[in-house]
Amino acid sequence: MDTALIIVAFILGLVFLTIFLGVKLVPQGTRWVVQRLGKYHTTLNPGLNLIIPYVDTVAYKVTTKDIVLEIPAQEVITKDNVTILANAVAYISIISPDKAVYGVENYRIAIQTLVQTSLRSIVGEMSLDDSLSSRDVIKAKLKEAISNDIADWGITLKTVEIQDISPSATMQGAMEEQAAAERQRRATVTKAEGDREAQVLEADGRLEASRRDAEAQVLLADASKTAITMITESLGSNDLPAQFILGEKYINSLSEIAASNNAKTIIYPADLAETMKSLLKKT
Repeated sequence: MDTALIIVAFILGLVFLTIFLGVKLVPQGTRWVVQRLGKYHTTLNPGLNLIIPYVDTVAYKVTTKDIVLEIPAQEVITKDNVTILANAVAYISIISPDKAVYGVENYRIAIQTLVQTSLRSIVGEMSLDDSLSSRDVIKAKLKEAISNDIADWGITLKTVEIQDISPSATMQGAMEEQAAAERQRRATVTKAEGDREAQVLEADGRLEASRRDAEAQVLLADASKTAITMITESLGSNDLPAQFILGEKYINSLSEIAASNNAKTIIYPADLAETMKSLLKKT
């Protein structure tokens, strides 16, 4: 009796094991690669699948989701012999799992190496300024360079992005010094232009002031001439008009001297009229 139970239990266990090995539930987002007696046989799609137990085995489980590959930063020498640091990120999708697992030893490492090599080659043909400002160009050339190669592995390249391109620490210091020198040069030029414009404006101001002073003197002379003419016509042809004008100027001059800080004592002539006459006779 015990022997029969053991045999039944063994048979039941064997049946369950056979069912477990023959029935495969493949989750969504993955595909399983099946080998039959060590050789590729088929690829299982998501859902319920049946294989031959003990003959067929699931050798690889491959994701069909988009895979993000980080491309490590590396030093790249540009066309003008400048060392820069560049890294990228690639988005890939596996179309044929059997080619991905049998066509290359490790497709992740293979694609990373391929991207790094292509990136060095592309940037090496560009100058520093072009490499820093032409990310879209580098991206397009990089995608074109590696798409055909990874297609043989059953992998498609969705896109590749340049994460960062930056000069080395030494080059960054040199660029900062160059930028500082350029800013200093612009500041010097701006200051020189400002000083020149200020000098021009000042000269224009002096010229305009001199012109106005000259015009004022002409106006004053004309006014004095008109005043003398009017006084002469009123009083007749004698010395009174001239005495009047000279007396007026004499008094104005004495007033200006009196208003000066250096003036201490002002002496007026006792007979202003006689003084004017004597001045006219001398002249």
